[in-house]
Amino acid sequence: MKRVALRALHAARVAAWVTAAGFALTGTGFAAAPSSDAASGTAPAVDIAPAERLLFMTTHMSGVEPQTELDYAVSYSGPPVKVNDTVRVLVVSAGNAKGDARVSDRSGNVEVPGEGLPCNPVILYFLEHDIAEMERLTGGQRRYFQRRVRLALAAGPPVTPVVTQANGKQVKAQKIVIQPYVDDPNASRFAQYTAKRYTFIIADDAVPGRVMLIRTEVPGAGNDFAHPLQTE
Repeated sequence: MKRVALRALHAARVAAWVTAAGFALTGTGFAAAPSSDAASGTAPAVDIAPAERLLFMTTHMSGVEPQTELDYAVSYSGPPVKVNDTVRVLVVSAGNAKGDARVSDRSGNVEVPGEGLPCNPVILYFLEHDIAEMERLTGGQRRYFQRRVRLALAAGPPVTPVVTQANGKQVKAQKIVIQPYVDDPNASRFAQYTAKRYTFIIADDAVPGRVMLIRTEVPGAGNDFAHPLQTE
């Protein structure tokens, strides 16, 4: 088995994945919503934000050979624990053309929703676990947090060109930053997490799997991100 180790996923628990605008919440994830346009045989007019397209509609595994394992370092830091783990993505079909990549962590194999999406499934893994963690920590509803993340991405956040390091070399990448709970009308119910910030860094094709970094940060007192209360 060919292994490719990457410093990438700086998050340990994450949840609820998000898809393009025009997708509807069903079951534990998101699936394409039927429309009158579909019934009439015409293509629906759906505006897909660039951030959504980059994260979910891009073929991140292009050029990755079958039986390549992509390893992602995971770090969770927040009272009272610090957890380190490795998330492994095993590419089964060339370039993940069949959407059959397998995901595992220290608990074993992980079922990640996302059938039909060409993206790196580690993104879906991160979001699924993040939303589950938000539900656990706040007592809120999983679907509510899913929706807030989805709407934040669909709102068209900037996709910023950046340069980052991969295996000692500089590579071009794109960064997305969202804060799904800022201006949330229900934020008072989970005030500690209102300013929670999500950062995604997606490299160009020079990096297998393209995911360089996914991170969430809960700021300290006074909205202090220099001294975060919790990072994933």
